[in-house]
Amino acid sequence: MMRAYVALGSNLGDSRQQLLHAIEALAGLPHTRVLARSRFYRTPPWGIVDQPDFLNAVVVLETPLAPHALLDALLEIERAAGRERHGERWGPRTLDLDLLHVAGTTVCDERLTLPHPHIAERAFVLLPLSELAPELEIPGQGRVSDLLRAVDTQGCQAVA
Repeated sequence: MMRAYVALGSNLGDSRQQLLHAIEALAGLPHTRVLARSRFYRTPPWGIVDQPDFLNAVVVLETPLAPHALLDALLEIERAAGRERHGERWGPRTLDLDLLHVAGTTVCDERLTLPHPHIAERAFVLLPLSELAPELEIPGQGRVSDLLRAVDTQGCQAVA
C-alpha cells in the first residue's frame, strides 16, 4: 500500500458537489481508502486569471495502485465529471485532479512527474496540503510548511 496525495479543484457548476463526488469516487477505487481530506478553500485562479474562483482541497489516499494506474483512475474520474482536457490550459474546469506526491516514489516520464512539478508554486495546493501533512518532505523542494511560507496566500480562504 502506498500513501498518495491528490489535489482537487473545480470552478464550474456546483464545485462543492463536484469535489464531494470526486472524493467518493476516490474512496471507491479498488482497495483504496481516503485517510484524510482538507477543508475546502476558495482560491483565485492560477494561470488564466479571467475566470471564476476555484474551490480546492487535498486528500490523502492509501492505495495499492501504482502511480500510473492511479493517474489513469484520476483522469477517468475527471471525465465522468464532464472534464474536457482539449480546452485552454489552466482554464475553467468542472473537476481537476492532480497527483501531487506518492510517498517513496519519484517519476519523470511523458505522462507523469512526481512529485508534481508545480507543487511549490501553488498556494491552492499548499494550503490544504499543509493541513494534512505540514511536515511532509517533497523531494527536491522542501517541507510543505516551509514551501507554504514562501507563497502568496492572499485571496485564499477556507470555506468548509
